[in-house]
Amino acid sequence: MKIIQVVGRSNSGKTTFIKQLIPKLKTQGRVAIIKHLGDHEFELEEGKDTTGFFDAGADISVGIDAHKSVVAIRNNSIENALQILFDQGMNFTVIEGYKKTAFTRIVIGDLETDQCVLTNPCPDEVLASLDAFEDFKSY
Repeated sequence: MKIIQVVGRSNSGKTTFIKQLIPKLKTQGRVAIIKHLGDHEFELEEGKDTTGFFDAGADISVGIDAHKSVVAIRNNSIENALQILFDQGMNFTVIEGYKKTAFTRIVIGDLETDQCVLTNPCPDEVLASLDAFEDFKSY
């Protein structure tokens, strides 16, 4: 599984870029996204059974509807998330943010950072440079 990290300052266009990148990556395999919620918490919907199960101490609570599954996992490490996505057969995981976690990365905007492979690329440039990005090694 290739790890493609996208970093940049707030409002630099990271999310917009990733939304353009996803369909291009999907032509070559399964795609997952990890979004660092650094400045806010993800809210589980109040009063729902899956939220109640999680609040009661379940390590994992899963809700499944006709179109998707939503999973709340008590372990919040990026390594754990990457392992889960690897186990699910993802070919690519795009990480938005986590500037302090150092994978080879794309920079959107003018952020100075180490391990930068591409700066302000178009999605096709990313596809042409996939070999420059790290492969996830299962734990």
